[in-house]
Amino acid sequence: MKVSVKVPASTANLGPGFDCLGMALPIYNTITIEETVLPGTGIEINMMSEEKEEVIDEMIFDNIPKDENNIVYKAVEMLYNSIGQEPSELKINIQSQIPITRGLGSSAAVIVGGLIAANKLLGSPADETALLSIATEVEGHPDNVAPAILGGFVLSSQESDGTIMCEKLNWPEEWDITVCIPDFELSTNIARSVLPESVPLSDAVFNAKHLAMLIQAVNTKNEKLMKAALHDKLHQPYREKLVPGMREIMEAFKHEDGVLGCVLSGAGPTILIISHKYDLDKIKSTVKEIWESQSIKTDIRTLKIEPQGAQILE
Repeated sequence: MKVSVKVPASTANLGPGFDCLGMALPIYNTITIEETVLPGTGIEINMMSEEKEEVIDEMIFDNIPKDENNIVYKAVEMLYNSIGQEPSELKINIQSQIPITRGLGSSAAVIVGGLIAANKLLGSPADETALLSIATEVEGHPDNVAPAILGGFVLSSQESDGTIMCEKLNWPEEWDITVCIPDFELSTNIARSVLPESVPLSDAVFNAKHLAMLIQAVNTKNEKLMKAALHDKLHQPYREKLVPGMREIMEAFKHEDGVLGCVLSGAGPTILIISHKYDLDKIKSTVKEIWESQSIKTDIRTLKIEPQGAQILE
């Protein structure tokens, strides 16, 4: 028996919502898990191109373990252990469409896909809450895994007792999301390493106020409030030095009517531009011009929010 699960990409933080806001986007990874019938075959993990149906060049994934240390297998093992079982021999295929180490939730997508596929193989002993808890434990925080499971725009929090709380919010359909993906990687570990262990109280208060403004702006579709809300002092100022051109891109759209804001997607280096009734071609040309001046190629896509989370493929 084998199960395939399609999981959307996700963008986290959206400026002031550090480690608590996430949004599902229509770029997908598909994870297939099959229990092999031959004993002693062990774990087989394959990374595959969704477009070409062939194994991707190993150089691209040379830092990704293909054994029991793989995050997909770790998540699956935790699920099995939670019901008192050990994983049998498994074949795990990952068809990858989500760019890796670009701040688009690629790790959250494969963790969630592996968990849901394994849960189906086991007869669905874990409910959504349990899957979210395991995925968060493996990923480290729920801001990406929550929208990967639930879809849409999600506010989430891991409480001190480990409980995961999350709430879907209604993102305005008329607000465009332009995803600007540069051709260089930025690992989450490096992006985390530049953050300070403590911040001034004034910066914490700044983010609390702007997060509240952002939630209200989304709920009321208030564009003026949203433009004021999409500012941050907890992570973007520190990560800016890791993303060439980030300051220039944000400055280029700072006073443009119709552009609600530019934010770093997750830990970066992808940049998200939120707009309404604005020339999307101008966004693309401006971003390309800035990054090309620094010899950086980019993949730019204007997307709508993905309302569906992970789905089992029949």
